[in-house]
Amino acid sequence: MPGEARNKVEFGLRNVHYAVITEGDDGAITYGTPTKIPGAVSITMDKSGDMVRFKADDIDYYTAPNNQGYEGTLTIARTPDEFRSDVLGEEKTDGGVMIESADAKTKRIALLFEFQGDVKATRHLLYYCSVDRPSISSTTKDSGDPNTTELAIVASPRPDNNLVKTKTTETTKTQIYDNWYKKVYEKESEIESA
Repeated sequence: MPGEARNKVEFGLRNVHYAVITEGDDGAITYGTPTKIPGAVSITMDKSGDMVRFKADDIDYYTAPNNQGYEGTLTIARTPDEFRSDVLGEEKTDGGVMIESADAKTKRIALLFEFQGDVKATRHLLYYCSVDRPSISSTTKDSGDPNTTELAIVASPRPDNNLVKTKTTETTKTQIYDNWYKKVYEKESEIESA
C-alpha cells in the first residue's frame, strides 16, 4: 500500500511461545493459551517436501511443489520445566523432581515467534508442530558462553485444513498484531470479529 512503512531487513529472534494442541475425537483442533519460552537464541526451519517431477516426452511433463511443512531446530538457553511437563510429557513430582519416562506421550504444539525488523517485528506462527526431546550435554566452563539447548521441530500441515504457517505483514490490523501471543490466530476468528 502506498505510504506504508515496510521493513527492509529482518534480524534477531524473540517472543518465542508455544500453545499446546488438543485434538478432539472428531479431529477438531483447539489450542491452549500461548506460553513464553524465555532465552530464544536461534531458529532454523528448512522446507520439507521435494518438487514432484513426472518425465514424459523427454521433458518434465508435469511438475508441482509438495509442501510437507518445515523441519529444523529451535535453540534456547535451557528447556523450561513447564515445557517439559506440558509438551514432552515429563512428570514433576511433589518433591520437585522431573521424571522422564520412555512411555511419556508428547503433545503437538503451535509455535509462535517474531523476527525484528528495521520498522516493525514480523510475527510468525507454525500451526502443527511435533517436538523431540533435547539431548543432554554440557562442557567445563572455560569461557563466558553458557550452554544452549536444541529442540528438533517438525512443522507439518494441520490434518484438518492443511494450514502450515502464517505471519503478520505491514497491513496486519492492530488488534490481530497486539493479540498474537494471547491466542493462536485463526482466519475464522478474524471473520467472526469483523
